[in-house]
Amino acid sequence: MRTIAVLIPALLLAACSQPAPPAEPAVDAPPPMEAGAAATPTAEPAAAAPVAPAADEPAEDTRARIETLLGDAAQYEKVFNAFKTAVVGGDRAAVVEEVRFPLNISGGKKITGPGEFQRNYEKIITPAVVKAVSGQDFGKVFVNQQGVMIGDGQVWLNGQCLDQACTKTEVKVITIQ
Repeated sequence: MRTIAVLIPALLLAACSQPAPPAEPAVDAPPPMEAGAAATPTAEPAAAAPVAPAADEPAEDTRARIETLLGDAAQYEKVFNAFKTAVVGGDRAAVVEEVRFPLNISGGKKITGPGEFQRNYEKIITPAVVKAVSGQDFGKVFVNQQGVMIGDGQVWLNGQCLDQACTKTEVKVITIQ
Protein backbone atom coordinates (compact mmCIF):
# COMPACT_ATOMS: atom_id res chain seq x y z
CA MET A 1 0.00 0.00 0.00
CA ARG A 2 2.83 2.34 0.83
CA THR A 3 4.47 1.67 -2.56
CA ILE A 4 1.27 2.71 -4.33
CA ALA A 5 1.12 5.95 -2.32
CA VAL A 6 4.63 6.77 -3.53
CA LEU A 7 4.15 5.66 -7.14
CA ILE A 8 0.89 7.48 -7.88
CA PRO A 9 2.27 11.03 -7.42
CA ALA A 10 5.40 10.10 -9.41
CA LEU A 11 3.31 8.69 -12.26
CA LEU A 12 1.04 11.73 -12.28
CA LEU A 13 4.03 14.06 -12.47
CA ALA A 14 5.56 12.02 -15.28
CA ALA A 15 2.29 12.10 -17.22
CA CYS A 16 2.08 15.89 -16.91
CA SER A 17 5.66 16.65 -17.82
CA GLN A 18 6.37 18.22 -21.21
CA PRO A 19 8.88 16.75 -23.65
CA ALA A 20 12.05 18.73 -24.20
CA PRO A 21 11.90 21.07 -27.21
CA PRO A 22 13.84 19.94 -30.27
CA ALA A 23 17.42 21.15 -30.45
CA GLU A 24 18.08 24.15 -32.66
CA PRO A 25 20.06 23.33 -35.80
CA ALA A 26 23.62 24.60 -35.97
CA VAL A 27 24.05 27.99 -37.64
CA ASP A 28 26.07 26.45 -40.47
CA ALA A 29 23.78 23.41 -40.89
CA PRO A 30 22.26 22.91 -44.32
CA PRO A 31 18.55 23.64 -44.64
CA PRO A 32 16.24 20.67 -44.09
CA MET A 33 15.40 18.61 -47.16
CA GLU A 34 11.96 19.24 -48.61
CA ALA A 35 9.56 16.37 -49.16
CA GLY A 36 9.99 14.84 -52.58
CA ALA A 37 13.53 16.16 -52.99
CA ALA A 38 16.18 13.80 -54.34
CA ALA A 39 18.50 12.28 -51.76
CA THR A 40 21.54 12.86 -53.98
CA PRO A 41 22.40 16.15 -55.62
CA THR A 42 21.77 16.47 -59.33
CA ALA A 43 24.43 17.49 -61.80
CA GLU A 44 22.81 20.86 -62.46
CA PRO A 45 20.54 22.16 -59.70
CA ALA A 46 17.61 24.15 -60.99
CA ALA A 47 17.79 27.82 -60.05
CA ALA A 48 14.53 28.76 -58.40
CA ALA A 49 13.76 32.30 -57.40
CA PRO A 50 12.62 32.56 -53.78
CA VAL A 51 8.95 33.32 -53.40
CA ALA A 52 8.35 36.28 -51.13
CA PRO A 53 5.22 36.17 -49.00
CA ALA A 54 2.56 38.70 -49.81
CA ALA A 55 2.96 41.93 -47.88
CA ASP A 56 -0.45 41.52 -46.26
CA GLU A 57 0.02 37.85 -45.28
CA PRO A 58 0.92 38.36 -41.56
CA ALA A 59 -1.95 40.82 -41.14
CA GLU A 60 -4.35 38.33 -42.75
CA ASP A 61 -3.14 35.60 -40.37
CA THR A 62 -3.69 37.98 -37.46
CA ARG A 63 -7.15 38.93 -38.66
CA ALA A 64 -8.10 35.26 -39.08
CA ARG A 65 -6.86 34.43 -35.57
CA ILE A 66 -8.80 37.37 -34.09
CA GLU A 67 -11.95 36.33 -35.97
CA THR A 68 -11.59 32.78 -34.65
CA LEU A 69 -10.87 33.68 -31.01
CA LEU A 70 -12.34 37.11 -30.36
CA GLY A 71 -14.75 38.26 -33.04
CA ASP A 72 -14.67 41.25 -35.38
CA ALA A 73 -11.04 41.72 -36.46
CA ALA A 74 -11.83 45.04 -38.17
CA GLN A 75 -12.81 46.51 -34.78
CA TYR A 76 -9.55 45.35 -33.22
CA GLU A 77 -7.51 46.78 -36.07
CA LYS A 78 -9.38 50.10 -35.90
CA VAL A 79 -8.77 50.45 -32.14
CA PHE A 80 -5.14 49.32 -32.53
CA ASN A 81 -4.49 51.97 -35.21
CA ALA A 82 -6.32 54.74 -33.34
CA PHE A 83 -4.53 53.94 -30.07
CA LYS A 84 -1.13 53.75 -31.78
CA THR A 85 -1.67 57.08 -33.57
CA ALA A 86 -2.81 58.73 -30.34
CA VAL A 87 0.06 57.37 -28.22
CA VAL A 88 2.77 58.16 -30.78
CA GLY A 89 1.29 61.64 -31.35
CA GLY A 90 0.96 62.32 -27.60
CA ASP A 91 -2.77 63.04 -28.00
CA ARG A 92 -4.02 62.38 -24.47
CA ALA A 93 -7.69 62.93 -25.28
CA ALA A 94 -7.54 60.46 -28.17
CA VAL A 95 -5.72 57.90 -25.98
CA VAL A 96 -8.51 58.13 -23.38
CA GLU A 97 -11.12 57.51 -26.12
CA GLU A 98 -9.60 54.08 -26.78
CA VAL A 99 -9.51 52.97 -23.13
CA ARG A 100 -12.14 51.05 -21.15
CA PHE A 101 -12.46 51.94 -17.48
CA PRO A 102 -11.65 50.64 -15.00
CA LEU A 103 -8.26 50.23 -16.70
CA ASN A 104 -5.80 47.68 -15.35
CA ILE A 105 -2.32 49.14 -14.86
CA SER A 106 0.96 47.81 -13.49
CA GLY A 107 1.12 46.64 -9.90
CA GLY A 108 -2.43 45.26 -10.00
CA LYS A 109 -3.90 48.76 -9.71
CA LYS A 110 -6.90 50.15 -11.56
CA ILE A 111 -7.64 53.57 -13.00
CA THR A 112 -11.33 54.28 -12.51
CA GLY A 113 -12.01 57.01 -15.04
CA PRO A 114 -10.72 59.53 -17.60
CA GLY A 115 -9.87 62.20 -15.02
CA GLU A 116 -7.68 59.86 -12.99
CA PHE A 117 -6.09 58.62 -16.23
CA GLN A 118 -5.23 62.18 -17.31
CA ARG A 119 -3.75 63.01 -13.89
CA ASN A 120 -1.53 59.91 -14.06
CA TYR A 121 -0.86 59.95 -17.81
CA GLU A 122 2.97 60.05 -17.55
CA LYS A 123 2.96 57.20 -15.04
CA ILE A 124 0.73 55.07 -17.30
CA ILE A 125 1.95 55.97 -20.80
CA THR A 126 5.62 55.54 -20.00
CA PRO A 127 8.46 55.70 -22.55
CA ALA A 128 8.48 51.87 -22.54
CA VAL A 129 4.78 51.81 -23.43
CA VAL A 130 5.29 54.41 -26.19
CA LYS A 131 8.19 52.38 -27.58
CA ALA A 132 6.20 49.13 -27.52
CA VAL A 133 3.17 50.71 -29.17
CA SER A 134 5.11 52.65 -31.80
CA GLY A 135 7.15 49.59 -32.75
CA GLN A 136 4.20 47.21 -33.01
CA ASP A 137 2.81 46.17 -36.38
CA PHE A 138 -0.80 44.96 -36.39
CA GLY A 139 0.14 41.94 -38.47
CA LYS A 140 2.52 40.78 -35.74
CA VAL A 141 0.42 41.20 -32.58
CA PHE A 142 -0.01 38.25 -30.25
CA VAL A 143 -3.60 37.01 -30.07
CA ASN A 144 -5.20 34.61 -27.60
CA GLN A 145 -8.58 34.22 -25.90
CA GLN A 146 -7.66 37.03 -23.49
CA GLY A 147 -7.30 39.59 -26.27
CA VAL A 148 -4.71 41.26 -28.48
CA MET A 149 -1.32 42.00 -26.93
CA ILE A 150 0.89 44.90 -27.97
CA GLY A 151 4.62 44.65 -27.34
CA ASP A 152 5.58 42.22 -24.60
CA GLY A 153 2.31 42.72 -22.73
CA GLN A 154 2.55 46.46 -22.21
CA VAL A 155 -0.94 46.91 -23.70
CA TRP A 156 -3.92 44.57 -24.10
CA LEU A 157 -7.09 45.14 -26.13
CA ASN A 158 -10.28 43.14 -25.80
CA GLY A 159 -13.95 43.34 -26.66
CA GLN A 160 -16.94 43.64 -24.36
CA CYS A 161 -20.47 42.53 -25.20
CA LEU A 162 -22.95 45.39 -25.37
CA ASP A 163 -26.08 43.25 -25.46
CA GLN A 164 -27.36 40.01 -23.95
CA ALA A 165 -26.76 37.96 -27.13
CA CYS A 166 -23.32 39.54 -27.61
CA THR A 167 -24.21 40.54 -31.17
CA LYS A 168 -22.68 43.97 -30.57
CA THR A 169 -19.24 44.39 -29.02
CA GLU A 170 -16.96 47.27 -28.20
CA VAL A 171 -13.20 46.84 -28.41
CA LYS A 172 -11.05 48.98 -26.12
CA VAL A 173 -7.68 48.97 -24.36
CA ILE A 174 -8.16 47.07 -21.09
CA THR A 175 -4.59 46.96 -19.69
CA ILE A 176 -1.56 49.25 -19.85
CA GLN A 177 1.50 48.22 -17.84
